[in-house]
Order: sequence, then structure tokens, then C-alpha cells
Amino acid sequence: MSDLLLKNINQYVNLSEEDLTQFIKPFELKAFKKKEVVLKEGEYCLFEGFVLSGCFKIYYLNENGFEQTLYFAVEGWWITDIDSLINNVPSILNIEALEDSEVLMISKKDKEDLYETMPQIEKLFRIMNQKSSVALQRRILSLTGKTADKRYLEFLEKYPGLEQRITQQQVASYLGITHEFLSKIRKKISLEK
Repeated sequence: MSDLLLKNINQYVNLSEEDLTQFIKPFELKAFKKKEVVLKEGEYCLFEGFVLSGCFKIYYLNENGFEQTLYFAVEGWWITDIDSLINNVPSILNIEALEDSEVLMISKKDKEDLYETMPQIEKLFRIMNQKSSVALQRRILSLTGKTADKRYLEFLEKYPGLEQRITQQQVASYLGITHEFLSKIRKKISLEK
């Protein structure tokens, strides 16, 4: 059992040792190589994954064919396409490993079985989904109401150290700007320090 997953769970609910053992039983450890696609647009998402190591980008292709990164998932984050998972519709998202990574994966069916046998697990995922909704709302407000400079500073705060692990193109995709404009922002900010 990963201490990282235990720490994540314990933020939201307290489980006995017996319950923790029952909770982790259906999870499967999977390794992904850099650039390996975990979920491709058009596929059905049948899993949730907890990132133990590595980094993923969760993105879609906009109507012009450009990547728009919704979020990055690093150690301690979860990966899924919640719309596809819950509504059983084809995914519009892609999930790709940006580094060699390890993920604890749980299927939709196994998660729902846990809900039936362990009510506190339903509470755990309800709380996590609420926090995810808040984060998504904040992301939308940032994209629609803040300058690119402020979005970049928020990115640095939200993902400390990530900028050294990914390309500037990937950062720009997250910010919704070109990498040339990102270079100008980075230069401006460095001059202001």
C-alpha cells in the first residue's frame, strides 16, 4: 500500500486497518512509459487512477486542432475523465504520461462495489469530487477573468517545480496561450524581480 494514497485518503476520512485493506484490494498497480496514452478521445473511461509517481497531462483538441490542457496530474493526484466515467459516454479527453509513471488504478465496477460495502468510501469520493468541482470552477474563472501573467503565476503556485519537468509548450497549452507569448511573460516576470 502506498503511503501517498494513505495520506490522501486520511485527509478526508478515517479508515481502520481492516477497512484500508479492503479499500486497496481492488486497486491495480500499472506502469506507463513516457508518451504512453492512458485514455484516448473517443474511448470510454472505465477507471480512476491515483498517481504514485510521474506526471500526466489531461487535455483535449480544440476545434482548430490545438491541444488545450485541462490539468496536469502529478504525484498524489487522480486521473480520469469523470464525464465519460459517470455518464458512460465516449471521452473527449486524452490522458498521456509525460514521464515514466506508476498509477494505482481502480475500475468503475470495483469502485461501485466499494460504495455498496463501505459507505465511508462513498463519502471519500464525494468529498474529493466536491474539491475537484471547486478546483474546476477556479480554473474556469482564472481562464476567463485573469490575465495570462496572473494565470502563469497561479500555475507556478499550484504546480511547484512542475515547470522544470514539462515543456514550455505544455505550460502554454495549460495557460491557453502560445509558447512565444509565454516566453515574453517569463522574461517580463524575471525582469520585475
